[in-house]
Amino acid sequence: MVPRDDDDDDDDDFDPEAPVEVPLTDELDLHPFAPREIASIVNDWLDDCAEAGFEQVRIVHGKGIGQQREIVREVLAAHPRVASFAQDGGNWGATVARLRPA
Repeated sequence: MVPRDDDDDDDDDFDPEAPVEVPLTDELDLHPFAPREIASIVNDWLDDCAEAGFEQVRIVHGKGIGQQREIVREVLAAHPRVASFAQDGGNWGATVARLRPA
């Protein structure tokens, strides 16, 4: 066991208000987000995915009462980079979208 050094200066650069960079993947899980954040998050993520060359993406919105699912599908229907979208097979808690090439 290594003793903890409470005088370690590595934490001096930590900024709790700084944005956290998350690696871009072809799946977005919306469970941590409030419904008011969903539209802008999905729009930005779709742009990033299309620019990265993803052909298909999966959005996990959950089953619940359908509020997040409806927001996601409204965004997908209006987004210029989305060619088509549908429920992810038998899983109505996720939606899969095909993206147009950049």
